[in-house]
Amino acid sequence: MKAHIRYYLIIIFLITFPKVAFGNNQIKIGLLAPFTGEFENIGKSIISSARIALNKINNDNISIFPRDTKGNNLETLKQVEELYTQGVRIFIGPVFNKNLKGLEKFKDAYFLSLTNKILNNPKNVISAGINARSQFNAIKKYQKLNELEKTLVLIPKKDYKEEIEHAIKETRLKAKKVFYYDTEPTKLTKQIEKVTKYRIRKQNLEDEISRIENSNEDNKEKKLENLNKKDTLGKIGYDSVIIADFDESLKSVTTSLLYTDVSPKKISFISLNQWFDKTLFKETASQPISFPSINKENFDKFKKNYREFYDSDPNQLSLITYDLVGIIYYLLIQNDFEITDNIFKKEIKFKGKSGVFQIKNKKINHELNFYSVEKDKFIKIF
Repeated sequence: MKAHIRYYLIIIFLITFPKVAFGNNQIKIGLLAPFTGEFENIGKSIISSARIALNKINNDNISIFPRDTKGNNLETLKQVEELYTQGVRIFIGPVFNKNLKGLEKFKDAYFLSLTNKILNNPKNVISAGINARSQFNAIKKYQKLNELEKTLVLIPKKDYKEEIEHAIKETRLKAKKVFYYDTEPTKLTKQIEKVTKYRIRKQNLEDEISRIENSNEDNKEKKLENLNKKDTLGKIGYDSVIIADFDESLKSVTTSLLYTDVSPKKISFISLNQWFDKTLFKETASQPISFPSINKENFDKFKKNYREFYDSDPNQLSLITYDLVGIIYYLLIQNDFEITDNIFKKEIKFKGKSGVFQIKNKKINHELNFYSVEKDKFIKIF
């Protein structure tokens, strides 16, 4: 590493921090989240986790100013304007990418948004979510570990398509083919048939059965018996498939792959971060399926701690919120409590509840773990 690059500093948030004497320095953090409306449960979980972080820090000189964005862009700007006039210059939030529009006018303020999208954001917005670049870096590591050289990447025609494309390019992921599909069920299976050459492999089997039937080969009956157990014949052409999808849409893709005789017994199934979705346990035919994610052990500990406070389960974004409170606290201490353009530019590594991540040039990248879904368990790979 070149000498002029700042060394990495690894700390454990909110555990090793001493209580700091601030004098007249006050840390004011705006918290922008939907506390009413359709997404109020997300907002309430976020503010609750921020309070746990404040309780852990235990310093009266740091204050959180929560404001209800209602999941609306105009309301977000209104709340930011109000806090801005009160001197707030660092914000956690907004939650949704659509609420970032217009924040660039608050030039000396910084927004640590919980979105995982990094493209076309205002310059004063730092995306703190688990972005596609972080996920594909972990997938690339998994490829190398398993010597996967012929990867098929399946990308849905959804609004995050460009994020996936950008991440593949930035990480230089090895991909034999990138294929875009419609999520509409009536179209999906035919598209998967096409990219996996299902009809060709199906015809190969029929041709081979016909050939054996009309031959005088030894063990003819045994060969026919074995062939009739198969659905297709011939190589798929891939050793792995990355499915850049989630929830029911992901399950629809794996179902279509299984229908076309492409199973995890033949090639590796990989998806994006699934936040340890236990409904995947039911999809036994699609197992094992692997994915990058935050550290599960830390996440489980955080959930246990959260339940002790609130007797309920936290939203996934609340874990990131918890870490962000610690990041801001630490960085301001290091920067003599001045909020300058340099505060998020330094190259520093952190170890938080969500795992290890890096801040550099106003960007956050997470060093993710990798897990596999097998037999009602999430098994850690690295």
